[in-house]
Amino acid sequence: MPVLAGWVRRCPADGSDHYPRTDVAVIMAVVDDDDRLLLARGRGFRSGGMSVLAGFVEPGETLAAAVVREVGEEVGVEVEEVTYLGDQPWPFPSSLMVGFRARARSTALRLQEDEIAAARWFTRDELAAAVADGSLVIPGRVSIARRLLEHWYGGRLQAPDVSTMR
Repeated sequence: MPVLAGWVRRCPADGSDHYPRTDVAVIMAVVDDDDRLLLARGRGFRSGGMSVLAGFVEPGETLAAAVVREVGEEVGVEVEEVTYLGDQPWPFPSSLMVGFRARARSTALRLQEDEIAAARWFTRDELAAAVADGSLVIPGRVSIARRLLEHWYGGRLQAPDVSTMR
């Protein structure tokens, strides 16, 4: 049985140190030149649920490069001006979610069908109306996804505090 010593686990058999692995994921609010926000529904989301895009950082990849790659892969949009906005531990074992804003260089959507069920651009009025009438379910307040959404929106959205996942 390993012995815990701070952020390292020491193997009692050979005394070797084992440091915890941290998987880093990026999450991004993508905004176009008309100041619309891109939201998407992943294949595992509940009906009506949408959120900002996210994905894991590949080994050797910078955080900004991961934002550019993930947005391109998931919805076919080119982005630039990647700006750090915040981070939070993520409830996936040993993960860290790092949040960004990025500006879209293109707006045509080409969905990665095995991951993304739907995506669309929202104005602030469209987002507020869809949340208010219940046709759009957004991430709960505890998530960085909600913070990124509300950062773009310019304030709190009045929405039930529910998860977009099943």
